[in-house]
Amino acid sequence: MNIGIKKALKQIETGKMEEGLAQLKKVNKTADHETKYSIAEIYYELGLVDLAKEIMDELVLLYPDEGELYTFMAELLIDLDQEDEAIEILLEINENDHVYVQAQLLLADLYQLQGLDEVAELKLLNAEKKVPNEPVVQFGLGEFYLSRGDYLKSIPYYKRVIASEEELDGTNIELRLAEAYSATGYFEEAITYYREGIKGGKIIDDHFGYGYTAFQLGDYPTAIQQFETVIDMDESYSSVYPYLGEAYEEEGQIHEALQIIKKGIEIDEFNEALYVQGARISLNNGFVSEGEDYLRKVVAINPANFEGVKMLASLLKKGERYDELQELIYYVKELGEDDPLFDWFLASAKWVLDEYEESLKLFEQLANSLSHDSDFLEEFGQVLLEGGYQQKGKEMLKKAIDIDDSKTHLQEFLFHLNE
Repeated sequence: MNIGIKKALKQIETGKMEEGLAQLKKVNKTADHETKYSIAEIYYELGLVDLAKEIMDELVLLYPDEGELYTFMAELLIDLDQEDEAIEILLEINENDHVYVQAQLLLADLYQLQGLDEVAELKLLNAEKKVPNEPVVQFGLGEFYLSRGDYLKSIPYYKRVIASEEELDGTNIELRLAEAYSATGYFEEAITYYREGIKGGKIIDDHFGYGYTAFQLGDYPTAIQQFETVIDMDESYSSVYPYLGEAYEEEGQIHEALQIIKKGIEIDEFNEALYVQGARISLNNGFVSEGEDYLRKVVAINPANFEGVKMLASLLKKGERYDELQELIYYVKELGEDDPLFDWFLASAKWVLDEYEESLKLFEQLANSLSHDSDFLEEFGQVLLEGGYQQKGKEMLKKAIDIDDSKTHLQEFLFHLNE
């Protein structure tokens, strides 16, 4: 290495930045072209991209056939947010140049950044054609397809990288494969790679992916362990809470499930899924008041949350709180939410509240849209019978039985009606 450059580097390393840069500038004035290139590299490493580019502008003009200069210049242009200029210079590199493959990889990145995925893919395939067994190119193709969501396409490329046993800047290929397999529903294959890959370090998304895959396989203890790790790393990782709550529930740890739901809501008070989940777990375990509280809150946050409205309406109907049921349905409908199920709840409430004509009208309007719901047909039949429409009421009950032959109580009821 040039003595002047050594002196400059020593000054920079000891904190004498200004003296070191002055020394580099002095050396550059009389340096040969190879030394100038070294100075440009030092400037680049120091983040002084403009100074590096000044040198490279000169060298590229002097050596128009040196592809290595072009790739370095392209990297400088990328750092200067001059992507179009970087593309232009990379396209000038000849196919027979030893940096051609590197240029294709850089072009692929640039085109993908510009949303030109088809062109980016072509550049990567060009590189693969040139060096079919090069792990860096195989990795590039794997990354490209993974980033696009073409998980199945990415898998064989990552597997070739693993087979090559080449390290790629510490990239954990096992975890890439685990992600790809999990995203395509191949959870058994994914879990194997997660078990191996997770040993390589603590990256929060990888722990979540491992937990999610274990969750899908019904391995709830592993899922809980991984999800808890995610929360230890960052408790604001809100998407983990519904899965962890359900995993605890599946393990019969109801208290822990409800506690994690509460914690999740503290982190993300507008996470509707957590309220619905908290309600479901509470109601399934006899905590009716707590369940209703969750449902009231989710409906207040978003009256369009169909599951929340449905669960609350069902709870009110089961508790024979028909005034409140009617009030709830009117509330969500006034806000523009509409669904046949809501009208069914309203029809049920009006029937019990002696608003028979309005109830019957609603039931008749719903007859087509809910014609395959045996519970609806059963209730409609009872309303018709109560109104004196015996024949039509019996027809509805018969249809309910045809759809669900487990309704033996209706068969007995019809038998007594016909006696």
